[in-house]
Amino acid sequence: MNVLTDNWALYGAGFLGTVELTAYASLLALVLGFVMAAFRAAPVGSLRVLGAVWVAVLRNTPLTLLFFAVLLGLPRFGLVLPFTLFAVLALGCYTSAFVCEALRSGINTVPRGQGEAARSLGMTFGQTLGAVVLPQAFRSVIPPIGSTLIALAKNSAIAGAFSVTELLGTYKTLNELGYSIIWTFVWIALGYLIVTLTISAVFTALEKRWGVAR
Repeated sequence: MNVLTDNWALYGAGFLGTVELTAYASLLALVLGFVMAAFRAAPVGSLRVLGAVWVAVLRNTPLTLLFFAVLLGLPRFGLVLPFTLFAVLALGCYTSAFVCEALRSGINTVPRGQGEAARSLGMTFGQTLGAVVLPQAFRSVIPPIGSTLIALAKNSAIAGAFSVTELLGTYKTLNELGYSIIWTFVWIALGYLIVTLTISAVFTALEKRWGVAR
């Protein structure tokens, strides 16, 4: 217990760092995932190819390698940003590929005839997607998107290896101070549990309100 009470500020900073990484990267992942899902369903061939390449590359690239590419590669092209922002970009872009696929699977559950009926009424692709297809698709993709964002919260631990303040990275300092490594990781695990259970509770509430009736 002493490891927590004696280092409350250190744990607090790491926990807040994890929460910020998760929140900002989740927002980026949802926005990019939505855009790429729209591209993959678009009638324009070049957009479909762009969406497919985005998903194929990011979904099949190890996240650690993506962190190296973003944090160490982008500065070589003159793009110098805080490490935390680099971590948000890496996490958000990586997770967006999985969000895209979840949304695309939801779009595929909507009967094609509804989209055709909307277009016969003169609605554009964007109007059809936003007013007819996505509202129905959203109901079926709430659970998988929730699971994807929970995975993002756990993946944020990789950022600690790249000088980003987050929860798992606190163990290095505590280990150097001589605290029990077992209790150090117990409190770190509890912190991640709080984050993931919060995300789970939010998406459970969304599913109860808007999810597909079973």
